[in-house]
Formats: sequence, structure tokens, C-alpha cells
Amino acid sequence: MASVEFYSKGERVWLPDPDAVWVSAELLQDYRPGDEQLWLRLLDGHEVHYPLRSPADLPPLRNPDILEGENDLTALSFLHEPAVLHNLRVRFLDYSSIYTYCGIVLVAINPYESLPIYGEEVIDAYSGQDMTDMEPHIFSVAEEAYRTMIREERNQSVIISGESGSGKTVSAKFTMRYFAVVGGASQQTSVEERVLSSNPIMESIGNAKTTRNDNSSRFGKYIEIGFGKNGDIIGANMRTYLLEKSRVVFQASAERNYHIFYQLCASRDLPEMRALQLDAAERFFYTNQGGDTQVCGADDLSDMERTRNAFTVLGVQPEQQMEIFRILSGVLHLGNVRVQSSGRSSDRSFIEVEDRSLAVFSKLLGVEGPQICHWLCHRRLAVGGEMLVKPVSAQQALEARDALAKHVYGQLFGWTVQRLNSALRSQRGKVKSFIGVLDIYGFETFDRNSFEQFCINYANEKLQQQFNRHVFHLEQEEYVREELAWKRIEFSDNQLCISLMEGQLGVFDLLDEECRMPKGSDASWVQKLYDQHLSSKPHPHFRKPRTSNSAFIVMHFADTVRYECQGFLEKNRDTVFDELINVLKASQSELVAELFQLQESSSLSQGGSRSGRKTAREHKLTVGFQFRQSLQMLMDTLNSTTPHYVRCIKPNDLKEAFRFDPKRTVQQLRACGVLETIRISAQGYPSRWTYEEFFSRYRVLLPGPQHLQRAQASCRETLPQLIPDPDQYCFGKTKVFFRAGQVALMERLRAERLRAAAVIIQSRAKGWLQRVRFTRVLRAVATIQRYCRGSQARRQARLLRCSKAALVIQKNYRMVVVRQLFLMIRQATLTIQAFSRGTLARRRHRRMVAERRTVLLQARVRGWLARRAFRRVRAAVVYMQCCVRRRAARKELLKLKKEARSVERYRELNKGMEVKLMQLQLRADQQAKENSSLRETLAAQREAASAELEALRATVQKLQSQKQEKPPPPISDKEVDERKRAEEKAAQEILRLQQELETLQREKEQVCEEKEELAARLLQLQKAEAASVQRAVLTASAALQAELDEEKAKYQGLLRDFTRLEQRYDNLKEMSLLTENLPPAKGHRRSDSTQSLSLEPPSPSSPFQPAFPSPEEARRVSVTSPGPERRSLVWSSESPKEQLMEKMDVAKDLVVKMSAEDLEHAYDAVRVANKFLESQLRKQQTQREEGLEAVRRQEAAGSASAEPEELQDLLEAREQECVRLRREVKELRSTVSLRRLLTAALPSALSPEIPRPLKAAEVPGLLECRKRDENKLIKNLITDIRADAALSLPPGLPASVLFLCVRQADCSGDPARARSFCGAAVTAMKAALKKHGDDVNMTALWLKNVWLLHDLLKQHSANQSSSLEVRPPLSADMGEEQRVLSDLCIRAVQQLLSITETRLQSITVPALLESESITGLSGSAVKMGVSRKRAGSGPRPAGGEAPTMASVLRELGVLYAALTQQALPPSLMEQAFQQLTYLICASALNSLLLRKDMCCWSRGIQIRYNVSLLEEWLRSRGVQAGGAVAALEPLIQAAQLLQVGKKSPADAQAIVQTCTALSSQQIVKILMLYTPSSDLDERVTLNFIRTVQALLKSRSDQQPPQLLMDVRRVFPLKFPYLPPPALHAQDLLIPDSLKVSFLRKA
Repeated sequence: MASVEFYSKGERVWLPDPDAVWVSAELLQDYRPGDEQLWLRLLDGHEVHYPLRSPADLPPLRNPDILEGENDLTALSFLHEPAVLHNLRVRFLDYSSIYTYCGIVLVAINPYESLPIYGEEVIDAYSGQDMTDMEPHIFSVAEEAYRTMIREERNQSVIISGESGSGKTVSAKFTMRYFAVVGGASQQTSVEERVLSSNPIMESIGNAKTTRNDNSSRFGKYIEIGFGKNGDIIGANMRTYLLEKSRVVFQASAERNYHIFYQLCASRDLPEMRALQLDAAERFFYTNQGGDTQVCGADDLSDMERTRNAFTVLGVQPEQQMEIFRILSGVLHLGNVRVQSSGRSSDRSFIEVEDRSLAVFSKLLGVEGPQICHWLCHRRLAVGGEMLVKPVSAQQALEARDALAKHVYGQLFGWTVQRLNSALRSQRGKVKSFIGVLDIYGFETFDRNSFEQFCINYANEKLQQQFNRHVFHLEQEEYVREELAWKRIEFSDNQLCISLMEGQLGVFDLLDEECRMPKGSDASWVQKLYDQHLSSKPHPHFRKPRTSNSAFIVMHFADTVRYECQGFLEKNRDTVFDELINVLKASQSELVAELFQLQESSSLSQGGSRSGRKTAREHKLTVGFQFRQSLQMLMDTLNSTTPHYVRCIKPNDLKEAFRFDPKRTVQQLRACGVLETIRISAQGYPSRWTYEEFFSRYRVLLPGPQHLQRAQASCRETLPQLIPDPDQYCFGKTKVFFRAGQVALMERLRAERLRAAAVIIQSRAKGWLQRVRFTRVLRAVATIQRYCRGSQARRQARLLRCSKAALVIQKNYRMVVVRQLFLMIRQATLTIQAFSRGTLARRRHRRMVAERRTVLLQARVRGWLARRAFRRVRAAVVYMQCCVRRRAARKELLKLKKEARSVERYRELNKGMEVKLMQLQLRADQQAKENSSLRETLAAQREAASAELEALRATVQKLQSQKQEKPPPPISDKEVDERKRAEEKAAQEILRLQQELETLQREKEQVCEEKEELAARLLQLQKAEAASVQRAVLTASAALQAELDEEKAKYQGLLRDFTRLEQRYDNLKEMSLLTENLPPAKGHRRSDSTQSLSLEPPSPSSPFQPAFPSPEEARRVSVTSPGPERRSLVWSSESPKEQLMEKMDVAKDLVVKMSAEDLEHAYDAVRVANKFLESQLRKQQTQREEGLEAVRRQEAAGSASAEPEELQDLLEAREQECVRLRREVKELRSTVSLRRLLTAALPSALSPEIPRPLKAAEVPGLLECRKRDENKLIKNLITDIRADAALSLPPGLPASVLFLCVRQADCSGDPARARSFCGAAVTAMKAALKKHGDDVNMTALWLKNVWLLHDLLKQHSANQSSSLEVRPPLSADMGEEQRVLSDLCIRAVQQLLSITETRLQSITVPALLESESITGLSGSAVKMGVSRKRAGSGPRPAGGEAPTMASVLRELGVLYAALTQQALPPSLMEQAFQQLTYLICASALNSLLLRKDMCCWSRGIQIRYNVSLLEEWLRSRGVQAGGAVAALEPLIQAAQLLQVGKKSPADAQAIVQTCTALSSQQIVKILMLYTPSSDLDERVTLNFIRTVQALLKSRSDQQPPQLLMDVRRVFPLKFPYLPPPALHAQDLLIPDSLKVSFLRKA
């Protein structure tokens, strides 16, 4: 009960309400002791009077708004039922948070909706985190249990309880999934897979649809997950409790039988299921009683497939699965067996012989149908030592049938659990500790409660008692740890109710006694209960209904339940006739016989050592006795473990998403013990603050200047003055404890002090503002006066200036008018003169032009006539020449055709084709000589022709001169007339041509205009098309680049998985070798798994091959290893020539006939043709590259003038050219192969022409290593080199030395040795990387050497050397070694990142989110309840200093120094730091999204400052260009979101526009988690959040729709190729410490 002084005007209280349970109201006046009523105003505005009889009747107070939505109910200032209910409602409806802490209990409300809060990224976020640091979650409880087990080496239990439909099964599944992930080291092994696969099986055979839940567990289970020494799952075990077997034969309305029956019916059409002779579920009596055979949203067929897959994972063979399905189908058919009455009084029964259902049942279970039929309708009795067979009635026969069905199903259920346990049993060693997950039914009360509800409520009574004692024990432990002077807390124990149920002469005891009576009945048993607990010794928890003599009432801790006694004895006995059991024991089915043989052995083991029929009957265990035994074992197990509690709440009975029914919720809160936890906490000191938190929060209440160093002393001095009653608080070693309501009192005092200080500040501020206002007014008046006087003076001066300006304007205007008139007259005179003179001049010019045109037209006409005559003569001459030549060509063609048809000619042409090549070459040379001679002859003829031409010109000139000297002949009159007529006709023609010319000119102008328009339109279309093509190309390029990055990421992920598997294989091989080498003894010591068995690399020529090939070897076998053809070629006894001939389909007989001389000529011809083809190929490749470059330039410029059809044609032409080039390359390769064949066939004859291999002397600057020293070199350079010596070497020295040795071996003519030596070096480097798996510097060193060796091999490969024209290439094929080195580079980078990520994992979140780089900023931002240690959670490990940003930068600096020391390229460093900054951002942001205490304004400033330190560090090192800073953008925007305003619509718009790197879910989550850091701040309203959500829906969100970032995302690595400089042995500085003096410089 809170203090009376809290009930003042304006305070809010809770009033009981019949609909909402509790409603809030506000006090309208202060309460004074003695008042008989309170005057209150409800939320809807109505005013009510609340009657009071005593101060104890005062309504409970409401908590301050600052505590609304608190994630731990025990952190509330006022602890009572309405506060708990309201807090759960706010979190569930307003914040969509389904989890809430209540001390050591996690309250989980079923949302009836799938939420994205159970992914692997959420598991990663909760893994390794403290419960107090994260938002409530089922994963948080699982992590606490796992960490406590690892830390304290003690078994744990997670107890999940609740009503049917509250989500117990789902919570248990998520808990087991969490253990499977964290216990499997992020990779699901076979054990974890089997543990998770047990869930579908148990749901199928143990879950059913009820009126409250579509997937209700009708049994309790306790799964013990066993862990090994390293915290990995190595086994599991399951125990079940009280299977509801009555559901097999009866279901209430709207309920179903167990899921497995409906799954079988849905799978009846499968081929393997047809033998079961199943039908629809509506046709079976055991599945159609509920009337509803379907579950909304469920697919029985797919569930059946999932169940069968789970059976397969657990090792159940398909044949055994079919045995199980046959038994279950037999149960269905047994329910359809019809029993009919007979006899006079219907005291007999019979089953028809032709009953189909009985026949199918007998066939499926392999039993005799007549025997089953007989013993269902008869019963064997022992009378006076004789056995009698008595018929039974039809009702009794039906009961026997149902009892048999229940018994068969129960035995099969038990066998399945046993089979699962055998599959889940540990096979990898001894279980060190375990975590138990208890999924058990909650408290049940229905309209009709029977034996099952009584057992369930009895189990909940036992669990509640254990829960109460555990909570009390934790409270007392806290007080003892803080050394408080405390009094014992009294709590209500339910031992009396438990004694009523299990004690001597209790309900179970009397029930078992009645079951042993020959004529025991339910009525006699209930009468004994009345006599014992009502008449003889009245029990406070036992009552009798007023209107019934066949029921009793038990007052449980949660509710009062009425039990109907009908059926108690029958369900407790669970009787099945022995005759039916014996028939099933004789079944032909091995599984059926095994089920009931197992039952006999188990009953014998439980019956003790006594024998005999009477002893067995006496010791037949009842269901109640077995249940009590198993429950007692469970309680012993729970008491020996550390429990963790999860209470599941069903918010409504309609199964609607996010609907909160307060009545149902309060009922469950009372039943599950949550309010009991609150009550126990309220009796002690529920509010606990550390001295530092108290000092930071209530510093304003402390007198005088105070310092944080004296926080405890200041609290002890000041607190008695603030709270006079010393019983309301208590001082501990590190904390100060308060009674319920005292924190609210402190908040009230603090608010009053702040209010008084605010009044003083406001008075001073208002006075200062008024004085400032008066001074401003005074200055304003003087300014106004000054400006008015100045304005009057300026107005007078402006008037004087205007008067003078008017006179000047008039004078100038008059002058301008007179001058303009004069100029106009003069201009007119000049214009008239100019036009007159121009007219005369144009007239003279036209006359002269007409005369000139007439003369020119006559000359042109005469010339045209002469040229036409000449062309006619020339055409006739050319035609005659063509006819003559065509006749000669036809004759020559006929001659050639005759020769072509001749067989002899064909043979002559094909004879010696190989020799013809040389002859053709010689003929080409002769033709060249003839061409040169012909050119000389042609030059001489040209000179003679030029001389003759000059002579003819001289003759023409002489004739012209003679013609000029002669006088012109006289012209006659006729010629004059003809000339005039021709001139007139020419003038008319000229006029017509001019008109046509003008018309054509106009048409030309129109065409030009249209052409310009069309050109402009075409240009626009081309630009648009080019832009669209460019966009399509960019889109396709981006898509291809994304696919390439995805493939790279997948490949690198597979490589990382292969590394882990390879490490596991090495460990297993090491263990097997150690096991084989150890002498037989009782114990042995296990060596360190990280120590290598043999550090010496394998010999290059070693024939040893590992048992399991690596991916590189597998790829080598699949790609580069010879196939069947190549393998046969390698091992055949034929010569190389014959092998090549056979491969190339060359006839052997033709080659055999050839002589040595012919082969020599053929070789020469082939060599010449080879050179010719090579030159042609190079020329075509050059042309192709030039064409491609031109196409690229056109695409880059975006001005492609060709149409899409032309581009398509060009592309097809390029493709055809590529095909042709490939074909020519293939022919060229065949030619080269033939040349090699001829070389091998004729070594003596062709030895001068064979290109000899390079010698070591021709390639200077190499290192020679003898073959016997190769292992020693690898050992000194790689395997046995010390870390300090290796780090002192120049970067890449080992790789350089190894390459020079490989190069020397290759140049010496032994490519096989070079390749084997290189492979041995690569293997040694791989072993060195494994050896230094936790050393950043050594990993960077070997990354440098691996990369350098890869680039050197690539640089000196045949392809690269031919393109770059460097030194001669390696003759050995090093392609496979290059691939292995490339993979090894990826592994080295991944190892570097893994080492750094491991070091950053534990310090990232504390450094970025928790460290206070800006000291004193959050000193006043401590909120009530934040950072308060939850009761029941383990103490934080006392370590060193808290991690800061300096720690993070130090770890990044170590990596940067290692990479810089090895001179690795900047692009690789940028990629590495991009990956690390993404991990830092993802880890910090995920933790921020799951921690309410971090979502405040002051923390946002701290986070932004910490991120800025990281940004500055990245920029100072020059690694920000590769996306390292961009990867931090989500965290930066989250920090900004915590700092910006969150009130107006403009703020919402700004948030949506600014936070582009955050997804919609992340923005809304941060706004929901935002917590005011002080009283000056406010919570984010729900209306503002809805406004932001509406704006977020309209934006095109580029972020994935997920809440948490994927911390496992890996960016694909891109290694740039940088050709290294030329290597020379003289340039290498090899220190003597390497001990490689046996190398010689070649």
C-alpha cells in the first residue's frame, strides 16, 4: 500500500472496471485521512465518486509516464496488478513487443502472427550478450541459460508453461533452435539436425486441434539437450508426461484427433500408401466426431512429407516407417469395427465375420481376425481356480475396442519416443552438462473437467511451488550479497493444496485404493472424498458442490475448479484385457510384437522381484501413480538445475492478431505466477539503484557541490533527510534499496525541486527580457525621429533637383526634333540619287551578260555534238573486243572442264599433296620474280609511251600554230541565217532551262528543309535510342556485375566452408593416428588439436595421396586430368606419332607408304604453312581487336549512327568472324600437333629445325636448387621459419626465392620437377597458414608471398608472356598451381578478417554504444530502471577496463600495420576494411535495435562521436575509398535519428528523406524504442510513428525489408593483377639466418 501523501490533486489511480478490468482516473482534489470518498475524473471526461471505508481501500496509484512501456515489470515504481496489465498492453499494442521481463520470468504474449524476429541475424545479435543489455526475447533466456551452463558448469532448465494456444510449443522450438545454432558453431551438424527434426514427429503424434488452439500439445515433454566440453551439442533425451489417449477415440465438437491420422488420410493416394486402404478422414469414426477435419492454413499432405523426412533424418528406415503407418492405419480401421447386440436382454454382442474394417485391421497388424473378434466380445474370468469365458454386452465390447485402440496408440507413442531418444543419444563422448526445455501444459479449467485436467493442474501446483521457492531464494540471495539487515519474507505456499492431492488419504491415494477394489466405482470414491476431507478433517482447499453428489471442488492457487468424477477410475486403471494383448504379442509384424513385448518387460521391471499372478495384479501401476512418479523425477531434475521461466499468455480466444483481451490476460497472469512474483518483490525492496545511478539521477536533491567519487557517502547523508522513515530504504554494499512507491516519491521531490528552480529561472529570465525590451524601444524611438527628419530634408532636395532637370530636358528635346527633320531630308536626297545611278548601271550589265551567254551556249552545243559522236564510235569498238574475248574464254573454259573431268588429272593433282605445298611456295617465288620483271618491262613501255605522247603534242601545237597563221574563210549569208536561227532557238531553250532551274531550285530548297527536319528528327531519335541502349547496357552490366559478385561470394563462402571441413578432417585424422599409436591403457592424454603432426611438407615426388581429395584436386581431376581417351593414350605402347594419328583420324597406311624424303619435304612444307597461318591469324586478331575498339568508342560516345538492324548485322558478322578464328586456331593446333608428330618420328632428319629449349644460362639471375635440397629449402623458408625471423625479411622474399628456383628447374629442361617443386611449396604455404591461424602478422606475410608467387607464375605463363612480350614463358603448365594459389589467397584474406573479427566481436558494441568518449554528457541522462540488474541473472564477470573506441582502433591498427608492412596493394586493404566496418556497423546497429536503454538523445550524440573517430581513422590511413566509410552509413543515420526532432510532420518528412540507408522496419523500431533521457524530453507519439510509416510506404525503399542487418554477409574479394618487376638473384638480399647457402646463382 502506497503512502497517503501520494494521493494529491493531479495524481492518477486505477479503478476496477467490469469490462476493461482496470481503468485510469485522475484525482480532482487532495485526499485527507478520514475522507469517505474520492472525487475522480475518468479518461472519457466523466466524473465519479469512489467510496472509501478505510485508507486500505484507496485505489492503486498509476506509475509515471516515464516508466510506461518498461521492459521489466519489477522496475515499475508501483507494483500491482493494474500496473502489470497496463504495461503489458502498452508494449503489446503500441510497440508490438510480445516479450516482457518480470523478474526472472519472461512473459510471452502470442501475437497470432509471424514476426521477423527469429532469423539467424537475431540469434547472432543475442549470442554472447547479457540479458540486461538486450530487449526481452526468448533468445535472451536461452542465451542466459547457455552462458550460465558454460560459466558455472551447472545444468540448466527452461520451463515454458501456459494455456493451450498461448505459444508454448513455438517458444520451445525457438529455444531448441537457438541452442542448435550456438551449440553447433554456426553450422548445423547431424546432432543439431536430429534435435530439430524431432519436433515435426512429436507434433504429428502428440498435437491436435482443440477449441483454443489449432496445434495444441496434448502431452508434456522435457527435452534434455546435452553439451560437450566445448559447448557443442552432442546428444539429447526426451521425456513425456500424460499423453491424452482418450483423444484417440473421442473428440469434442470443433476438435480433431492427433494430426498424424489426418496426414495419413491426406496421403492415401500415394503409391506406397495404397496398401493401407485408407479413405477420407470423414469416413473414419475416430476422426469425424469433432465435425471439422481441416485446419485453416494447414496442409496435411505437406505436413506428412515433413514428418517422413524427419523420420529419415533420425535414422528410421522407410520399411519401419511403413510399419508405423500400418499400425496407425489399423487404429483408424479398428474404430470402424461395428459391434452388434444379441441375446434377450442384449447382454451379448457379436461382430460380423465379413466386417471389412476388422479384416483390414487384422491384415495391417498381422494378427488373427477371428481371435480379435472373439476377445472383443468375450472376457475370461478366474472363478475358484477355473477359467471361464463370459460374453460381454455391446457397450462393453465397444469400450474394449476403444481401450485397445488407446493402448496400441499409447504403446506406439512410447516406442516412438524411445526411438527418438536412441537417435538423439550422444555418440561423440560423455555429456558434460545439459539444458532442459520443459514444454508442459498450463493450468486448465473447462466447463467439464475430468481426470486429465486434475493431473495437469496437479503438475502446475508442483511447478508453482518450485517457482515460488526459487523466486524467494533469489530475493534472499540478493539481500545477502548486499549485506542487508533483512527480515524473512512471508509468501503464500500451496503445500496444503498439494497435500490434498498427493498426501496420505489424498485424492490420488483414495483413487488408487478404489481402483484396487473389485467393485470400485466413481460414486463410492467421491463419497470417500467427502467423508475424509469434509466430515472427518475439513480441508480448506476442498469443497462439495451444492447441486451434485458426483463432483468435488479444489481451490487451486490460480482458480477454483470443479471436477466431475465420472470416468476417473476407468482412466486411472487404463485397463486392457490380457487376451487381446496376447493376440497382439503373437503378431506377424515385428514392430507390433516388439511394442507389446516391450510393455511386458517394462511392467516386470516396475513390478519388483515378486512373482505370481496375484503379485503382478497388485503391482500393476495406475496412471495416476505413474504420473506422480514421473512428475517427482521431473521436480528432482528441476531442483538440481538452475531454472529459467517463460510464461506464455494467450491475449484473446478469437486467435486474432494483436488483439488484447484484459480479462483473459489477467486470468492467465494470476494462473501462471507472474503476479506472485510481483507480490514477492513488492514485499521486499523491489527498486534497486547503484549509488552512481542514484547520484546521477537525484543530484539536484543533494545539498552543496557534490562529486561522483563521493556518491555513496552523499547518498547516505542525504537520503534520511528526504525519506524520514528508515524502513522505506536500505543501504547495501553497492546499491541502495527502496520499498515500493519510494522511487515515485523521489521523483516527486525531484520534480518539485526542478519546478522551483524553473520558477526562479523564469523570473530572472522574464525580468531580463523586459529590460532588454525597454532598451530596444528607447533606441527605436530615437532612430525613428532621426529617420523622419532626414526624410523631410531629402524630400526638399529632391524637389529642387527635379525643377532644374525639367528645364534641361525641354531644351534638349527641342534641339533633337529640329535635327531629326534635317537629317531626314538629306537622307531622302541621297537615296533618290543612288537608285537612279544603280538603274542605269544594271541596264548596261544585263546587256553585256546576254551577249556573253549567247557565245558560251554556242560553244557548249558544238562540243556536245562532237562528244556524242566520239562515244558512239568507242562503244562499238569495245563491243567488238568483248565478243572476241568472250569467244576465246569459252574455248579455254571447255578445255579446263575436260581436264577437270579426267580421273588421271585428279590423281595427278592429289598425288604428293604434301610436296605440293613446297612447290606452291616455290611457284609463288617464281611468280614474284616474273612480276618484278614484268614491272620493269611495264616501266620501259610507259617511258616509251610518254616520249611518243610528247612528240604527238608537239605535232598538235605545230598544226594549231599553222592554222592560226592562215586567214579565216568568208562567211556566207546562209550561214549567218542559220546562226541567227540557232541563237534564237538557244535563247528560247535557255529561257526554258532557267524556268526549270528556278522550279528545281525551289524544290531543292523544300527538299533541303525537309532533309534538315528529318535529319534533326533522326538525330533526336538516334540520341534517344542511343541513350536507351546505353541505359540498357548499363543495366545489363550492373546485373552481370551483381551476378558476378554473387558468384564470387558463393565461391568464397564454399571455400571458407571447405577450409572448416578440411580442418575438421585434419583433426579427425590426427585423433585417429594418435589413437592408433597410443598403447592400450585406461586413459590417455589428448594432444593439442592445433599442433600439426608433421610440419615437413611432402616430397615433390612422394606417391602419397590423401584419402579425401581436396576441392583443388577434385577440380584438377574433373578439368585437367586425362579422360578415358587420354589415359589410354598415356599408358598405351604405341608411338606418339601413331597416337596422334589415331586421335586426328589420319590413315596409317598413307603415312607408312611415305618415304623418309617425302616426310622431310612434308615437314618443311608444314613449317612454311604454319608460319603463314600464324601471320594470318595475328593479322586477323589485330583487325578484330581494332574493330572491337571502334565499337567500344562508338558506344562510349553514344553517337552510333547505324540502325539497330545494322548493329545486329555487325554483331553477327563479328560472331561469324570469331567462329572462323576459332576454327583456324583449331586447324593451327592440329598443324602444330602434326609438327610435333613429325619431330618425334624423324629426330635425326629434322634435328636442325627443332626449336631447342631454353637453358638456364640463357635466362640470367636464377637460383639453382638441387633435387635433394628441395625439402630442405621448403623447410627453411616456409615450414620451420620463426615468426620474428620471417617478419624481418623483405616483403615477398620466400616467394621470390622459390620462383627463381622453379624457373631454373623449368629452364634446365625438367618441367615435371618444376611443377612438383612448385606444388610442394604451395602445400607448405597452406600448412603455414593453418599453423599461424591466430597471428595477424604471419597471416599477412604468407598472404603476400602466396599472392606474389601467383602473380609471378601468371606473368611468366605462356598466354601472359606472349601478350606482354616479356621473357620467355615457362614450359611447364602451372595453371593448376595458379588456381590453388588463387584459392589460397582468398583463404588467407578470410583468415585475416576472421582473426580481426574475433577480436572485435567482444569490444565493438561496448566501444561504440556504451563507452562515453564525451565525458559528462550522459551523466544526467540516467533513467529510472535502466541498467538495473534483473533479479535472477548471474553477476557480470569482473574484468578489466571497459572497451573504448581506442580498443577498436587499436585492433584495426594492428591489421593495418600488418598489411602495410607486407606492402600489400591499397585496393585489397580497402576491401578488408570495408568488410570490417560493415561488421562493426551491423553488430552495433543490431544491438541498438534490441536495446531500449541506448535509444536516447545523449546516446545518439555519443554514438555519432564514436563513429566519427572511426571515420577519421579510416581517412587518415587512406582506406576510405573502397566503401569502408560508406558501410558505416546505417549506423550514422541511426545516431542522427536519435538526435533530430520527432514531433511535427516536417520532422517526419526530414527523417524519411535523411535515413535512406535504414529500412522502414529499422526506422520504426528506433522510434518505438526511443526513451526520453530527461524530463525535458518527450516520448515519440504513436501518431508521429504512424505518419512516418505512411511516408515510408510511399518511398522506393532500396533497403531489404528486414529489421536486423546480416552480420554474416561477406563481400566478394577482387584481387588486382599487378605484374611484378623483373627478378634477379643478384638483387635479392638473402640473410644467413635462412640457412639456404646451398643455393647457387645460375
